[in-house]
Amino acid sequence: MSLLLSIETATTNCSVSLSENGKTLALKEDYSNNFSHAEKLHVYIDSLLKENNIKPNQIDAVAVSKGPGSYTGLRIGVSAAKGLCFALNKPLISIPTLTSLSHQIRIEKGKIVSMLDARRLEVYSAVFDSSHIQIRDTQAEIVDTNSYNIYLDKGKVFFIGTGVQKTKELLNHTNAIFIEDKLPSANEMSELSYQKFKTGEFEDVAYFEPYYLKDFVAIKPKN
Repeated sequence: MSLLLSIETATTNCSVSLSENGKTLALKEDYSNNFSHAEKLHVYIDSLLKENNIKPNQIDAVAVSKGPGSYTGLRIGVSAAKGLCFALNKPLISIPTLTSLSHQIRIEKGKIVSMLDARRLEVYSAVFDSSHIQIRDTQAEIVDTNSYNIYLDKGKVFFIGTGVQKTKELLNHTNAIFIEDKLPSANEMSELSYQKFKTGEFEDVAYFEPYYLKDFVAIKPKN
Protein backbone atom coordinates (compact mmCIF):
# COMPACT_ATOMS: atom_id res chain seq x y z
CA MET A 1 0.00 0.00 0.00
CA SER A 2 1.24 3.48 -0.81
CA LEU A 3 -0.24 6.56 0.84
CA LEU A 4 0.67 9.79 -0.96
CA LEU A 5 0.06 13.45 -0.21
CA SER A 6 -0.24 15.70 -3.29
CA ILE A 7 0.03 19.50 -3.39
CA GLU A 8 -1.15 21.72 -6.26
CA THR A 9 -0.53 25.50 -6.08
CA ALA A 10 0.44 26.47 -9.64
CA THR A 11 -2.68 28.62 -10.13
CA THR A 12 -5.26 30.18 -7.82
CA ASN A 13 -6.50 26.74 -6.76
CA CYS A 14 -4.95 25.78 -3.43
CA SER A 15 -5.43 22.01 -3.64
CA VAL A 16 -4.31 19.06 -1.49
CA SER A 17 -5.19 15.37 -1.82
CA LEU A 18 -4.56 12.09 -0.07
CA SER A 19 -4.39 9.01 -2.24
CA GLU A 20 -3.88 5.29 -1.79
CA ASN A 21 -2.40 3.23 -4.64
CA GLY A 22 -3.31 5.94 -7.13
CA LYS A 23 -6.90 6.48 -5.97
CA THR A 24 -7.88 9.76 -4.33
CA LEU A 25 -9.15 9.18 -0.79
CA ALA A 26 -9.77 12.80 0.14
CA LEU A 27 -9.46 16.21 -1.50
CA LYS A 28 -9.46 19.70 -0.06
CA GLU A 29 -9.19 22.75 -2.28
CA ASP A 30 -10.11 26.39 -2.73
CA TYR A 31 -11.38 26.43 -6.32
CA SER A 32 -11.52 30.21 -6.60
CA ASN A 33 -10.02 33.11 -8.53
CA ASN A 34 -8.03 34.38 -5.56
CA PHE A 35 -4.62 33.27 -4.36
CA SER A 36 -4.92 31.86 -0.83
CA HIS A 37 -1.97 29.49 -0.67
CA ALA A 38 -0.04 31.31 2.06
CA GLU A 39 -3.07 31.30 4.37
CA LYS A 40 -4.66 27.95 3.53
CA LEU A 41 -2.12 25.41 2.29
CA HIS A 42 -0.75 24.25 5.64
CA VAL A 43 -4.23 24.42 7.17
CA TYR A 44 -5.55 22.18 4.39
CA ILE A 45 -2.72 19.68 4.82
CA ASP A 46 -3.19 19.50 8.57
CA SER A 47 -6.98 19.16 8.43
CA LEU A 48 -6.87 16.60 5.60
CA LEU A 49 -4.56 14.35 7.60
CA LYS A 50 -6.56 14.73 10.82
CA GLU A 51 -9.94 14.19 9.15
CA ASN A 52 -8.66 10.90 7.74
CA ASN A 53 -6.87 9.80 10.93
CA ILE A 54 -3.51 9.85 9.20
CA LYS A 55 -0.36 10.81 11.06
CA PRO A 56 2.20 12.71 8.98
CA ASN A 57 4.80 9.95 9.27
CA GLN A 58 2.32 7.46 7.78
CA ILE A 59 2.47 8.98 4.32
CA ASP A 60 4.96 7.32 1.97
CA ALA A 61 5.81 10.31 -0.22
CA VAL A 62 4.87 13.90 -1.04
CA ALA A 63 4.00 14.93 -4.59
CA VAL A 64 4.01 18.53 -5.78
CA SER A 65 2.90 20.25 -8.96
CA LYS A 66 6.17 21.45 -10.51
CA GLY A 67 4.91 24.07 -12.96
CA PRO A 68 4.77 26.06 -15.07
CA GLY A 69 2.41 28.47 -13.37
CA SER A 70 2.36 31.26 -10.85
CA TYR A 71 5.86 32.04 -9.58
CA THR A 72 4.68 32.72 -6.03
CA GLY A 73 2.21 29.86 -6.01
CA LEU A 74 4.81 27.35 -7.16
CA ARG A 75 7.33 28.52 -4.59
CA ILE A 76 4.81 28.15 -1.77
CA GLY A 77 3.81 24.65 -2.84
CA VAL A 78 7.34 23.40 -3.43
CA SER A 79 8.60 24.91 -0.16
CA ALA A 80 5.82 23.16 1.75
CA ALA A 81 6.47 19.84 0.02
CA LYS A 82 10.23 20.01 0.58
CA GLY A 83 9.70 20.96 4.23
CA LEU A 84 7.50 17.91 4.79
CA CYS A 85 9.97 15.63 3.01
CA PHE A 86 12.87 16.91 5.11
CA ALA A 87 10.94 16.67 8.38
CA LEU A 88 9.48 13.21 7.71
CA ASN A 89 12.39 11.79 5.70
CA LYS A 90 10.07 10.97 2.80
CA PRO A 91 10.73 11.07 -0.95
CA LEU A 92 9.61 13.96 -3.14
CA ILE A 93 7.72 13.43 -6.42
CA SER A 94 7.14 16.19 -8.97
CA ILE A 95 4.27 16.24 -11.46
CA PRO A 96 4.18 18.57 -14.50
CA THR A 97 1.22 20.90 -14.01
CA LEU A 98 0.04 20.80 -17.62
CA THR A 99 0.15 17.00 -17.66
CA SER A 100 -2.12 16.63 -14.65
CA LEU A 101 -4.43 19.30 -16.07
CA SER A 102 -4.81 17.31 -19.31
CA HIS A 103 -6.09 14.34 -17.31
CA GLN A 104 -9.23 16.26 -16.35
CA ILE A 105 -10.75 15.32 -19.71
CA ARG A 106 -11.11 12.01 -21.52
CA ILE A 107 -11.38 11.86 -25.30
CA GLU A 108 -11.46 9.03 -27.83
CA LYS A 109 -9.69 10.94 -30.58
CA GLY A 110 -8.15 14.33 -31.18
CA LYS A 111 -5.66 16.39 -29.23
CA ILE A 112 -5.65 18.13 -25.85
CA VAL A 113 -3.99 21.49 -25.28
CA SER A 114 -3.41 22.29 -21.62
CA MET A 115 -2.81 25.99 -21.19
CA LEU A 116 -2.25 28.40 -18.34
CA ASP A 117 -2.64 32.14 -18.63
CA ALA A 118 0.57 34.16 -18.73
CA ARG A 119 1.03 37.86 -19.34
CA ARG A 120 -0.87 39.69 -22.10
CA LEU A 121 -1.59 37.31 -25.02
CA GLU A 122 0.88 34.71 -23.80
CA VAL A 123 0.13 31.25 -22.42
CA TYR A 124 2.10 28.32 -21.07
CA SER A 125 0.93 25.33 -23.07
CA ALA A 126 1.60 21.69 -23.90
CA VAL A 127 -0.08 19.35 -26.39
CA PHE A 128 -1.20 15.79 -25.63
CA ASP A 129 -2.79 13.00 -27.65
CA SER A 130 -5.97 11.17 -26.65
CA SER A 131 -3.92 8.89 -24.35
CA HIS A 132 -2.49 11.91 -22.51
CA ILE A 133 0.95 11.34 -23.99
CA GLN A 134 2.71 14.65 -24.51
CA ILE A 135 3.44 15.20 -28.20
CA ARG A 136 4.77 18.76 -28.08
CA ASP A 137 7.13 20.39 -25.61
CA THR A 138 5.84 22.80 -23.01
CA GLN A 139 6.19 26.34 -24.34
CA ALA A 140 5.55 29.95 -23.44
CA GLU A 141 3.88 31.28 -26.58
CA ILE A 142 1.88 34.22 -27.83
CA VAL A 143 -1.52 33.14 -29.11
CA ASP A 144 -2.72 34.45 -32.47
CA THR A 145 -5.38 33.51 -35.03
CA ASN A 146 -3.18 30.79 -36.54
CA SER A 147 -2.06 29.14 -33.32
CA TYR A 148 -2.44 25.34 -33.21
CA ASN A 149 -3.61 25.11 -36.84
CA ILE A 150 -1.23 22.20 -37.36
CA TYR A 151 -3.49 20.22 -35.02
CA LEU A 152 -6.83 21.93 -35.71
CA ASP A 153 -6.65 21.21 -39.44
CA LYS A 154 -6.39 17.48 -38.72
CA GLY A 155 -9.18 17.04 -36.16
CA LYS A 156 -10.76 18.10 -32.88
CA VAL A 157 -8.58 19.95 -30.38
CA PHE A 158 -9.74 20.34 -26.78
CA PHE A 159 -8.40 23.40 -24.95
CA ILE A 160 -8.41 23.37 -21.14
CA GLY A 161 -7.03 25.65 -18.43
CA THR A 162 -6.83 29.30 -17.47
CA GLY A 163 -5.51 30.26 -20.91
CA VAL A 164 -8.74 29.21 -22.61
CA GLN A 165 -10.52 32.56 -22.37
CA LYS A 166 -7.90 34.58 -24.27
CA THR A 167 -7.44 31.74 -26.77
CA LYS A 168 -11.18 31.47 -27.40
CA GLU A 169 -11.30 35.14 -28.35
CA LEU A 170 -8.64 34.64 -31.04
CA LEU A 171 -9.32 31.22 -32.54
CA ASN A 172 -12.27 30.72 -34.84
CA HIS A 173 -11.82 27.15 -36.01
CA THR A 174 -14.62 24.59 -36.21
CA ASN A 175 -12.40 21.93 -34.64
CA ALA A 176 -11.59 24.01 -31.56
CA ILE A 177 -13.45 22.92 -28.41
CA PHE A 178 -12.99 25.12 -25.34
CA ILE A 179 -13.42 23.69 -21.85
CA GLU A 180 -13.74 26.67 -19.53
CA ASP A 181 -13.38 27.27 -15.79
CA LYS A 182 -10.94 24.42 -15.13
CA LEU A 183 -7.95 24.73 -12.83
CA PRO A 184 -5.19 22.23 -12.07
CA SER A 185 -6.13 20.07 -9.07
CA ALA A 186 -4.35 17.65 -6.74
CA ASN A 187 -7.05 15.11 -7.61
CA GLU A 188 -5.47 14.26 -10.97
CA MET A 189 -2.04 14.02 -9.35
CA SER A 190 -3.01 10.85 -7.47
CA GLU A 191 -2.52 8.34 -10.28
CA LEU A 192 0.41 10.20 -11.83
CA SER A 193 2.32 10.36 -8.55
CA TYR A 194 1.58 6.69 -7.83
CA GLN A 195 3.15 5.65 -11.12
CA LYS A 196 6.30 7.59 -10.27
CA PHE A 197 6.30 6.19 -6.74
CA LYS A 198 6.23 2.62 -8.05
CA THR A 199 9.22 3.24 -10.31
CA GLY A 200 11.14 5.24 -7.70
CA GLU A 201 11.21 8.41 -9.80
CA PHE A 202 12.02 10.83 -6.99
CA GLU A 203 13.51 14.32 -6.88
CA ASP A 204 16.54 15.49 -4.93
CA VAL A 205 14.83 17.29 -2.07
CA ALA A 206 17.78 19.60 -1.45
CA TYR A 207 18.15 20.83 -5.01
CA PHE A 208 14.70 20.55 -6.60
CA GLU A 209 13.26 23.80 -7.95
CA PRO A 210 9.91 24.53 -9.64
CA TYR A 211 9.72 24.63 -13.42
CA TYR A 212 9.04 28.31 -14.00
CA LEU A 213 9.60 28.14 -17.78
CA LYS A 214 10.38 31.87 -17.77
CA ASP A 215 12.31 34.09 -15.41
CA PHE A 216 10.25 35.98 -12.85
CA VAL A 217 9.64 39.61 -13.81
CA ALA A 218 8.37 42.01 -11.16
CA ILE A 219 5.79 44.47 -12.42
CA LYS A 220 6.15 47.98 -10.95
CA PRO A 221 2.94 49.35 -9.45
CA LYS A 222 1.43 52.37 -11.14
CA ASN A 223 1.77 55.67 -9.29
